Amino acid sequence: LTVCNSVKGPSSDARAFTTHSDPPDTPLPPRLSHRTKSSLTLQWKPPADNGSKITNYVLEWDEGKKNSIFREYYVGHQRHCKVMRLCPAVGYTFRVAALNDIGTSGFSTEVLFYTTGSLPQTSLPPRLVQTGPSWVTLEWTRPNSCSTEEVVTYTLEMQDETKVLNSPLLGLELNRKVESLRRNTQYKFRLIICSGEWCSAPSSLLVCKTTPDRPGPPVNPAVNTVTYHSFCVTWEPPQDDGGSGDLTYVLEISEGNSEGVSEVYLLCLLNVLLVQCSDDLTVCTHIPPPGRCQPPSIVGNVKHREMTLQWDGPLCGEESENVEFSLEMCAMEEGSEPTEVYCGCKAECTVGNLLPGTTYRFQVRAANSAGYGPYSESVEISTAAGPPGQCSPPAINVTSHTCAEVTWENKESSGIDISEYRLDWGRDLDSLELVYSGTETYFQISNLEASTDYCCRLQAVNQAGAGPYSDLVTCQSPAAAPDVVSGFRLVDHPLNPTESEPFSHSTSLALTWDEPHCNGAEMTSYSISVGDSIITTGNVTCHIIRDLLPDSEYSLQIRAENEMGPGPFSQTLTVRTRPLPPSPPRLECAAVGPQSLKLRWGFSSRSQLTEDTTYVLQMEDRNQRFVVVYRGPSHTFKLQRLSESSRYRFRIQAVSEAGEGPFSETYTFCTTKSLPQTLKAPRVVQLEGNAREVTWESIPPMRGDRISYVLQVLGGREADYKQVYKGDETSFQLSGLQWNTDYRVRVFACRRCADTLQELCGSFSPSAHFNLRRSDATLAVEADVTRVPMGSTLTDEQFAGLMVFGVASLSVLMAFLLQLLI
Repeated sequence: LTVCNSVKGPSSDARAFTTHSDPPDTPLPPRLSHRTKSSLTLQWKPPADNGSKITNYVLEWDEGKKNSIFREYYVGHQRHCKVMRLCPAVGYTFRVAALNDIGTSGFSTEVLFYTTGSLPQTSLPPRLVQTGPSWVTLEWTRPNSCSTEEVVTYTLEMQDETKVLNSPLLGLELNRKVESLRRNTQYKFRLIICSGEWCSAPSSLLVCKTTPDRPGPPVNPAVNTVTYHSFCVTWEPPQDDGGSGDLTYVLEISEGNSEGVSEVYLLCLLNVLLVQCSDDLTVCTHIPPPGRCQPPSIVGNVKHREMTLQWDGPLCGEESENVEFSLEMCAMEEGSEPTEVYCGCKAECTVGNLLPGTTYRFQVRAANSAGYGPYSESVEISTAAGPPGQCSPPAINVTSHTCAEVTWENKESSGIDISEYRLDWGRDLDSLELVYSGTETYFQISNLEASTDYCCRLQAVNQAGAGPYSDLVTCQSPAAAPDVVSGFRLVDHPLNPTESEPFSHSTSLALTWDEPHCNGAEMTSYSISVGDSIITTGNVTCHIIRDLLPDSEYSLQIRAENEMGPGPFSQTLTVRTRPLPPSPPRLECAAVGPQSLKLRWGFSSRSQLTEDTTYVLQMEDRNQRFVVVYRGPSHTFKLQRLSESSRYRFRIQAVSEAGEGPFSETYTFCTTKSLPQTLKAPRVVQLEGNAREVTWESIPPMRGDRISYVLQVLGGREADYKQVYKGDETSFQLSGLQWNTDYRVRVFACRRCADTLQELCGSFSPSAHFNLRRSDATLAVEADVTRVPMGSTLTDEQFAGLMVFGVASLSVLMAFLLQLLI
């Protein structure tokens, strides 16, 4: 309608229109209708379809992995789904979307549902691990009824003296440290175990109490009334008693190192708990000088180079502090000066670096902050006799690569005669072994290896023990000729074959051996003795001896050579060459056909073949490669399925115990052309009067060669067939025949070879018989072996009709007879 100055005009006609459809609205999240330990049944409501009917719903889930990766579980038109094969007490997240012909709605909000699980049993109360002034540490155990796949959470509730259970602590751990508590206060705890959405009953209460805190140090400690033997200490209580008024004070005294100094420490104890100390106070007293010490005495046994001494402290009327001792030693030899060998606070000392069998004088004195006191009385002590000293390095004289002489000097003993010398010998320090023990100063060592490093050391022994080893002495044995060659043997095939020189077992020998020990010099060559001749090779371990006589025996020896000379010959190796392999026989073609060749072969002119000889016949294929077509002892072989008029190339080889003989020259044989096939008996058709038409089957051209046909007729009193037609047609009309006369016709095919202009004729077909009679309405045609006694020959259709008529007549007759009998 139109409006002008508040004047409304008439309304227009109403028009209807339809808005386009849209994808469905986002559905609400699915609801849980039923659940078990291994399944969840979900339902959801359809959203607005926005003009297009909802066709499917898509339900996705996160497979319980909580990784925000969703996969399709259900797609269909149903608004409910049962999710199977789930784990007990595990949460799974789902979302749903709707589809229509226009598109897909957005997914609903994600919703988490848990499968049912084993309801946790009532747990044991938490256990107290440790307490402190402001904290306690608790632990608990996972229930045995829950499987390993279930997610178990724990809720720890706490109650103090003024509040009920509160402050739940939720988590997966099996222990918890509760902090921010008040000192010296009692608390109660209990535990709740949850698996999925199911929780156990609260455990019984655990009652524990925090410990008091350390009190502060005492205030203003002071010392007064100091005397030679005592002093008085006073203090005030600490400002912080640590939460408990029950305090115990501990006074500690620590003696210092300075003369007349004592340090005083004051501590507070709370329930026998050590706490902070007060500031220390220092008190100084006078210390008297030390008195005379007791003479040193021996501790244990006196050794040849050291001894242990001990003494008592100074004797004085008053105790002394911070006392040190000084020990002096003087040898009994004339002109020796005393030396201080020890200075310290201990009343014991070990004196070393002494001479065996020597007397020494010792005395000791004490000292403090006031100075040294007097020396004690001196004491004389002698060291014990000791083992020999270190020997001088022995001398080595290498006389050969297997022998060496070792000599050494006689070592003076330390107060006792030497009882024996010990010589160690080896290749290195780790392999040294005792090779000599005795009083001699000489030893010869044999069975050494050439070009090898050796070392030795010497040790002297007396009644007091063994002395130290001498310095290590090294030497090297000289190089020598190689050892004897081992493993000298004959092999079937050369290890390093060469194509230029073929290997034959009849005239060649392939040898190999093991490389011997070179004895310190590089190997240069090998010498092989063959009868009276010597063959020299390089530094190799195999060789081929050629140009030998077949079927002959040889004796072989080998030796190695290096820069030092040749080694010894090995043991004799007796070998024999094989006989010559057989020569190939002559190959002949015994029979040939269009698709077959029969080959035969006999004895060679050069050598007589034995019964154990095997023949290998090869034929050349399309790729000009010879392939084996026969292997065996026979002297003939027939090849089938060949192509007609084709050339084939052959060669033959004889194999015996002597080996494989050479191949023969290449023989070429050719298959013949195929003859035309034998035709069926011709058919004779009656024409007007005494004329007849003879027809026969046709044959397609053979490999491009044309086919012609020859028709022959035998009639009347004639004894032989006469040729009446030759050509490419498959029919011919006979005219001028005599009445009341028997005739026979036969036909054969001929192949006209285009390449050789040769004509190949096939076999005669079976003959067809007919005769001419004036009363005959039809002609009888039959083969040579088929005779019809009646005057005319029936066709197949006539004979079949006659058989049907006869069977029908017999059936009617039998029915009539049965009716009469009934």
